[in-house]
Parts: sequence; structure tokens; C-alpha cells
Amino acid sequence: MASEYVIPAPAVVSIPVVGQAGRFPVRRIYCVGRNYEDHAKEMGFSGREAPFFFMKPADAIVVVEDGETGTIAYPTLTKNLHHEIELVAAIGTGGRDIVAAEAHKHIFGYAVGLDMTRRDLQADMKKQGRPWDIAKGFDQSAPIGPIVPVAHAGDVEKADISLQVNGTTRQTSNVAKLIWTIAETIEHLSAAWELQPGDLIFTGTPEGVAAVVAGDVLEGSVGGLPMLKLEIA
Repeated sequence: MASEYVIPAPAVVSIPVVGQAGRFPVRRIYCVGRNYEDHAKEMGFSGREAPFFFMKPADAIVVVEDGETGTIAYPTLTKNLHHEIELVAAIGTGGRDIVAAEAHKHIFGYAVGLDMTRRDLQADMKKQGRPWDIAKGFDQSAPIGPIVPVAHAGDVEKADISLQVNGTTRQTSNVAKLIWTIAETIEHLSAAWELQPGDLIFTGTPEGVAAVVAGDVLEGSVGGLPMLKLEIA
């Protein structure tokens, strides 16, 4: 006999997969902080610090279909909403204490994502020594495009990554400039949590983060993956 819930169960958050009818179900969203050197410097830090992580809820995902323009609402409580373009790795095979040399075997595919950030709230939390959840894990804070399976994604670890706002380039770099590679990130993450199929890893953003306002159109790209286009409503 099937179990019944006392309230409506939330729907499974899922992302389309290029070339496949099935979708990728999202379990957890892990994010890597300050993982490009020039971005670390613009945020007031330098050097190759140990990797650190924060999380977003799965229902912060906003799926943007290939060739379409997604929409998110300008969030409450902030006057300084920032864009952070990122390469996202989707985990297909879970594990704990995964060594970097074996990490590629656990990746299902890649997508382009945005880590939207209420920067003023983040700065305030930092000053008070409090968690960043209110700045990073709010509704619609994780727009993402379709996932491309590894076999069709090309050499994403050497791909150009960029973001334009209203046609003007704001962020531009190369994934090869990650301080901690995707494989090293998986090694560190899996030492702290047991990774599971359905997990997403936002791998970090390059320099050039800045504010956006209602009406702005963002176009993010990572070479070989579908572009992510988003309007701030």
C-alpha cells in the first residue's frame, strides 16, 4: 500500500538533458566559494586558500530551456543583486572519499549556471560572523540551463566562460583558471559529504561580478554548452 502524506509532497526538481527524453533529478546543490584567483582578489582575498562550500536548496533552481529566455524576479530585502556565472557539474554516480584521479567517473554531465547573490546581505552576514544562507539560498537564486552529458560536452575544463549583461561583457575567463579543479573539488566535497546521484556542484565564478537591476538581460556561456539567457523581472 502506497504511503500517503499529510500535506502535498513537493515536486521533484529536475533539469532537461540534451539529447535525452529523461530529465536529471536534483538532490542537493553544492557551491564552491572564491575558486578563481582574480575573483578572490576582487572580494578582498588572495592565494590558494583551502576550498570552502555553501549550499542552495534544490528548489532554488530555475530551469532555462535551450534557446529560451528565462525570468527571475528581483528578490526582496536587497538593493545589490549580483550575478556569478559558473560551470555546473552534475553527479551521476555517488561516493565518499573519492580521489581526484577517479572523480571524472562520477560526473554525469555539465551545465551553465548562475549563482545569484544578495551581496549587501552577504556583506552584512560576514561582518557579524553569521551564515550566508539569506544571501545565497533564496528563491530563484540558481538559474541553470540544460545538462550536456560528459561524452558530448567537449573539454569543458579548458573552455571559455563569460557573462554579458545587456550585450556588454561583465565576466570572462577560462575554466582552466579554477584554483581547485573539478576533480579536486569532488575529492574535498566527498570527504565532507557522501555525494549522491542528482547532486549539482557550482564550481565557482571568475572575476567581474557586479550588480544587476530589473530589466537587465543576462547571457552566460561556457564553451560547448547551451547558452543561459535570463531576464531580471
